[in-house]
Amino acid sequence: LRLVGSEMCIRDRDKSHYLYEKTLVVDGMVCKNCSARVENALNSIDGVWAEADVSSGRVTVRMKNEIEDKVLKKTVNGIGAYTVMKVE
Repeated sequence: LRLVGSEMCIRDRDKSHYLYEKTLVVDGMVCKNCSARVENALNSIDGVWAEADVSSGRVTVRMKNEIEDKVLKKTVNGIGAYTVMKVE
């Protein structure tokens, strides 16, 4: 994981290394900058690769180790402008 410009760069992009996956439904993501902020917050968690889709308001969170829903919610909600409505 490294910072490139304003976005974190995930070094390990091999999906087979991420055994767990959840989808977050996030309210408040309306632009590319919003999605980058949410991705960066989640990607700061060790072993996480998050990809946000502004058009659907969903974030795919791939994890090397299972992470509790409340940790993911707290991470996103802690940014201040976004609210996790649902974890799928």
